[in-house]
Amino acid sequence: MRKTARFITGLGWIFLTSFVTSQNVWAEDPAVVVAVQEDFSQKPLAELLPMAWAASSSGHYDKVNAITEAALKAYEVEALAEASRLATFPTKDVIEQYKTMNNLATVLFVHAEALMHQGKNEESIAAFKNTIKVYPYAQSWDASRGSFWSVAEKSQESINVMLGVEKIEVVKEAPKTRPTLFSLGTDAIVDYTKYGTFSGIGTKEYKFSMGNPNALARAVGEGIYPNTGDVYKNSRYKDVYREGRLEGSHWDFVNTQDLEAAYFKWAMAPEAPGVKLFFLGLILENSGMYLEAIKAYHALVVNFPNSVSWTYWHTPWYPAQAAIGKIKNILRFNPELKLAFKNAKVDVINGSDKDIQNDIFIVSPGQIVPNGHKKGRPAYLVKNFGKPTRILGGAKARFEQYADGNWRMFVDGKPFVIKGITYSPTKIGQTADKGTIANWMLEDTNGNGRPDGPYDAWVDTDGKKTPVGDFQLLKDMGVNALRVYHHPDLPQKKVLSDLYKKYGIRVIMGDFFGKYTIGSGATWAEGTDYENPVHLANLMKSVEEMVTEFKDEPYVVMWLLGNENNYGVASNADKKPQAYYEFVNKVAKRIKELDPSRPVALCNGDTIQIEYVAKYATEIDVYGANLYRGDYGFGSFWAEVKRVLDRPAFVTEYGAPAYVKGSTLEEAEAVQANYHQGSWLDIMANMAGDEEGEGNAVGGIAFEWLDEWWKNYEPEKHDIKADVIGPFAGGYYYEEWFGIVGQGEGQHSPFLRHLRAAYFMYKKIWNE
Repeated sequence: MRKTARFITGLGWIFLTSFVTSQNVWAEDPAVVVAVQEDFSQKPLAELLPMAWAASSSGHYDKVNAITEAALKAYEVEALAEASRLATFPTKDVIEQYKTMNNLATVLFVHAEALMHQGKNEESIAAFKNTIKVYPYAQSWDASRGSFWSVAEKSQESINVMLGVEKIEVVKEAPKTRPTLFSLGTDAIVDYTKYGTFSGIGTKEYKFSMGNPNALARAVGEGIYPNTGDVYKNSRYKDVYREGRLEGSHWDFVNTQDLEAAYFKWAMAPEAPGVKLFFLGLILENSGMYLEAIKAYHALVVNFPNSVSWTYWHTPWYPAQAAIGKIKNILRFNPELKLAFKNAKVDVINGSDKDIQNDIFIVSPGQIVPNGHKKGRPAYLVKNFGKPTRILGGAKARFEQYADGNWRMFVDGKPFVIKGITYSPTKIGQTADKGTIANWMLEDTNGNGRPDGPYDAWVDTDGKKTPVGDFQLLKDMGVNALRVYHHPDLPQKKVLSDLYKKYGIRVIMGDFFGKYTIGSGATWAEGTDYENPVHLANLMKSVEEMVTEFKDEPYVVMWLLGNENNYGVASNADKKPQAYYEFVNKVAKRIKELDPSRPVALCNGDTIQIEYVAKYATEIDVYGANLYRGDYGFGSFWAEVKRVLDRPAFVTEYGAPAYVKGSTLEEAEAVQANYHQGSWLDIMANMAGDEEGEGNAVGGIAFEWLDEWWKNYEPEKHDIKADVIGPFAGGYYYEEWFGIVGQGEGQHSPFLRHLRAAYFMYKKIWNE
């Protein structure tokens, strides 16, 4: 059978062209050959589109042609009518009104792409150009990312590839400007007890009653609540306005280098006070004005802890929780300030759903105090915690909880902190969209009898291209665990055994558990149904095979179920959470029957549905989550897991791109390294024994080892365009740049490794 796609963990994403059957077959299956002859004229457009993707991925181009012809005949008039009403891209609130246009334009895109794959470049270019001309504002829904991408933009990129227009220029923007404030405030750090009265601290009845607003305004300084008047006294405001630097929406100023203009724009922004304070704090922080940034963030926590905004994904965002994380991150990176942030917490009961009406805020605003706490070796390793009060796991790996509520992890009887990396090296030109990504444990490009990446990768430091291998580079970096899934490509025991015996690196072995339909037997169109007995039987069998196959291998740390399945994507875990977590619990219990020596982990997306985990998945020993919250770490994550689950937690995926719009690649590397460092410092701060955090962190898995050039469509091109907004310095998920190791300009793939600043940061901090 021909394999048409290989799904990878990545950011939990796959591209839409990976619509395939669970058996990954087309032309070799007689039943499918018959299906090619079927009449498509009566099928809804919503069904024709995924069928077109699947046919294109499998190379069944006659079927693509037939689907395209049927779609045009039935839906072109309606699509053209929708297109005629647009002069720009439709906004999210009305985009459903243009569904026919979007779906038909995407079918045409698939058809033009199929021509390109056949080497019919002239026909393909003409088809792409026609789609751009007729449907310039069409957008295609990417279910795996939960966002739309521009059909015209991707069409033009395909044209550029065929014409050889591939070189990417990184344009440097103007240098950063920073605001000059009219008043810095009389207090470097504000003690709010001098300016008002607190009541209900640590309860839902929390309130700060301001005493003398004028005195507090003088204390905090310009732009920080309640001081809004001094902005108008700032002589620079009029100058910046006259220079035309304030034109546009305030949201356009979130990622600008012109921080002076951003400050004034946000000081005047028509947003709720809590949201405004957060972004003023962000601008001041980016300006290096750390004390002023701390004052803005703390003013938000004290005065507006109940603030709610919305993310790009239309999920609730709580600025006060992020502000607490921001203050802690500033203080970790700037010990010269000699300050600590104590007892600050904003818990949002019911905050993991989308209904903000049922939110209950439990608020402790905290105090910023002189820092007398000096860290030596992590308390996790040296503190005497006493006898454990609770143990999860078994003889090979376990979690221990103590009387103070803290958790520690042990592997083979020794304290263990997960210092992990997502390792899935991809040769440039390979792509999951076309099923060409090879199994890295078997890929042997140079024919020397061993896998390329693990053993033959080299770093160009001496011009000699001397092989050092990724495994050695990972060991030098301090990595002790990789996250590995046992399907769709079966892990090679010889490689993993060598990884462990020679390099001391273990694996967390996972099952996708029906994500992307892997293991369930479902087709992509129907998706994994966690109430379908056939799908559930297939999933149980898949997990049993994994545990039976690898339970005797010493390199396995623990078992992992899923990969942010709670987000949906070819499954109904998001729509049927009770059924999903009840089955998670059943499978976790079965794993423990087969292997009582190791714990079982769950990989979710953030903390969405965490209440269901607590209620229905009690057999899960440790909560794992893919988290992308920002450069300050993971905010309220640890506290929420502690409050709702009271179990250990680790981050199964976190990271940032090494590309920032308007910055040089060297500057972007530094930004990426800072993001990773902030993430790891937050993990450390929440490990057992650290007085700052929650005591339930057991480690994290950084995303990812090597840049994957195929992620944003064209695998031969290192793309710097992005369609999805993200909490990064550039403002977007530049998803082809998440490697802490790069592949240079691509001509030496799969062997060249460019070690970025984040690599050396980890090499230092993970080996201390």
